[in-house]
Amino acid sequence: MDWNNRLPLAGAEEGAFEAEIQDLIEGAEDRFEKEPLPEVLPILSVRNTVLFPGVVTPVTVARDRSIQLVKEAYKSGDKRIGVVAQRDSSVEDPGPADLYEVGTTAVILRLIRMPDGSVTIVIQGRQRFRTGEFSQTEPYFKARVSAIKDKQPAREEAKAMMLSLKQEAARIIELSPKIPSEANITLQNIGSLGFLVNFIAANLNVSVTDKQAILEAPKLMVRAKRVLEHMAAELQVLELSEEIQNKVRTDLDKQQRDFILRQQIKAIQDELGDPSWEEDLTELDARAKDKQWPAYAQEAFEKEKRKLARLNPASPEYGVSQNYLEWMLDLPWQHTTEDRLDLAYAEAVLEEQHWGLEKVKARILEYLAVLKLKSQADGHHLSKAPILCLVGPPGVGKTSLGKSVATSLGRQFVRMSLGGLRDEAEIRGHRRTYIGSMPGRILQGLKKAGTGNPVFLLDEVDKVGGDWRGDPAAALLEVLDPEQNHTFNDHYLELDYDLSPVLFIATANTLETLHPALRDRMEIIEVSGYTRPEKIQIAARHLLPKVVAENGLKPSQLKLTEPLIGTIIDDYTRESGVRLLSQQLAKLARGVARDVVRGQESGEKVSKAFTDKRLRTYLGAPRFENELYQQAPNPGVAVGLAWTAVGGEILFIESALVPGKGRLQLTGQLGDVMKESANLAYTYLKAHAGHYGIPKEVFDGWDVHVHIPAGAIPKDGPSAGITLLTALTSLFSRRRVKAHLAMTGELTLRGKVLPVGGIKEKVLAAARAGMNHIVLSKANRRDVEEIGESHTEGLLFSYVDDLATVLKLALEPKPTEDPRLLLQPPAPEATNPRLPATPVA
Repeated sequence: MDWNNRLPLAGAEEGAFEAEIQDLIEGAEDRFEKEPLPEVLPILSVRNTVLFPGVVTPVTVARDRSIQLVKEAYKSGDKRIGVVAQRDSSVEDPGPADLYEVGTTAVILRLIRMPDGSVTIVIQGRQRFRTGEFSQTEPYFKARVSAIKDKQPAREEAKAMMLSLKQEAARIIELSPKIPSEANITLQNIGSLGFLVNFIAANLNVSVTDKQAILEAPKLMVRAKRVLEHMAAELQVLELSEEIQNKVRTDLDKQQRDFILRQQIKAIQDELGDPSWEEDLTELDARAKDKQWPAYAQEAFEKEKRKLARLNPASPEYGVSQNYLEWMLDLPWQHTTEDRLDLAYAEAVLEEQHWGLEKVKARILEYLAVLKLKSQADGHHLSKAPILCLVGPPGVGKTSLGKSVATSLGRQFVRMSLGGLRDEAEIRGHRRTYIGSMPGRILQGLKKAGTGNPVFLLDEVDKVGGDWRGDPAAALLEVLDPEQNHTFNDHYLELDYDLSPVLFIATANTLETLHPALRDRMEIIEVSGYTRPEKIQIAARHLLPKVVAENGLKPSQLKLTEPLIGTIIDDYTRESGVRLLSQQLAKLARGVARDVVRGQESGEKVSKAFTDKRLRTYLGAPRFENELYQQAPNPGVAVGLAWTAVGGEILFIESALVPGKGRLQLTGQLGDVMKESANLAYTYLKAHAGHYGIPKEVFDGWDVHVHIPAGAIPKDGPSAGITLLTALTSLFSRRRVKAHLAMTGELTLRGKVLPVGGIKEKVLAAARAGMNHIVLSKANRRDVEEIGESHTEGLLFSYVDDLATVLKLALEPKPTEDPRLLLQPPAPEATNPRLPATPVA
């Protein structure tokens, strides 16, 4: 008997338990059977329980239709419903055919709304009924019902049966430690055979099918005999249990007693259908039998398993220990997948899925070649994998490249986003002493991959942060060190785990925020932005077919020529990658899809030809205007080259003379480094003015104003140094800067030209703007050679290492006027006609 499910009734409904017992004493069952039964009742289907007449019980209602039923019934006058058990408790949405035909009418005593949205009702069974035709199935069931009347047995027969039932129940209560002794007093006070049978049947520890059979029995004595049979079976188990306990207590010592108790628990759990601790150990042994792992891991597993065998399954430590063992078995350890050592296939996959990125592709092929040679030499191909870090602007394909690498190698792929990560335990895991502890995300990723040598992508490694919980970047030092990660130690696992076969690929947008020690452990590969021709090919080969398919179009309905794709790139995107380009193509595809649908509805034919005008219809007015070279009519204007996060740009540097006392004024939202470069150039020019035919006295009568247009955009860096010097020299020497010439490089006070970065983007910007001559530092020659002849065709490069050569190459040989004219004082309150007007770039 399961008396415990009766105990909460008094708490769930104040006074309900006492009222139930009082109804039993007063023979309420007879009164319930005399109550008139409506022709139609709302039917509530219940799982895992059977309601008997007279019994008060709580029921949790979670289905939407059931919640609506009980709420409407509770608001009605008599609060009466029909309660019918399901044939199969696993059916989530039962129909009339899934319900038993016999049920019990009930009155809702109380309705309690739970925080999770469900409803708990306290109901009291009244009388049995049989369902007929279902008159309603939505929003809940209603059915025609007919009452089932009981034929009462003879008085003496009923008394004898009541005595037998009470004796059996008293014996069960005596032998079962879980049933309170007060339950026997309650049973002895019941004076109605029908209610005694119902009350005991409701508390029997039998299946729903057996309880339903008792409810459906046509006669009261039949139901009483069935209840008595079930009680006898339960009593037999309890008496056998007591006998075993007495024998163990007298014949065996404590260790033997513990063993027998485990066997007893196993027997009881088998009877109840619950898995036992021995089954858990058997399952763990079966999984560990063929596990590929090092000897120290096997030893740790056996030690923890012996500890688990000594624990009580009800102990909290049991679950912690079992979870640890399962994690050990779930990790791949020495299980690895076979690499596809085929350079031609790998190269084909990388070329098919990514355009450009030649450095990255070459590095992957090098790694694959090493694996193949190592396999041929010693018969295995596992070796320390390199730690690659792809650094570049957003949208150039760094993240998607990881999937392509995994495909080319035939490995599993795992992506772990590190953006905003602040807890060191996310990498190393939590110790098992904490509630809910688990391994870090490195081991979680390996479990997910199911192999010990996946391609593991650490995305946005430059955006890792630290706080009082630790610094995840510092925790990554061991992970991303080929000399250390073969003994990686997770706080949860507390065992060395070999990460050396894993190919880690990290991605970052910048190296400035990357932990210095972490940067030192990785092989940095710069992934620069795509050139305009590369973007055109990427759009034509990859992006356009993708957006056509995603928007339900046919390839013939959206065809773009390379010039039109170039127009989209120039006028609507300004980025290093192709993410914004993909968005613009998707916008274009949606507009075409809208016109196609309208054409289908109206019968009009949609033109498939695309022009610049039609392009603007879908994409709107151009968002950007690319800077083109315009030759300045006067001296004092030079063209520099700048790097931005979205590619290269040409930079006009304008200078003008104003009557004054030799001061230098700088505008255009310049940074500190660029201001220092301007002052450096001005100082150098003053020191070497005689070499360029400039009288030294001219600097005392004029102020110099240097301006760089696009004043709303911040500008900084040393790469404009030689351009600033050229503009100032042109201004004072009255010699124009040569047409279609651009330059970039850092200057020093002793007249040297130092190399700068971003050469590829700067050269492409110069070519796009119509420049044909570029002046660079000699040390930047290697950067130009890496660009490729296809992108530098038609450009003349001059490599210099001193400022005198820069000015010789940049300035026209003849001045527009004699620089000595600047020695004459300017006319008061008027612009000197000899001075050049402020140029407009």
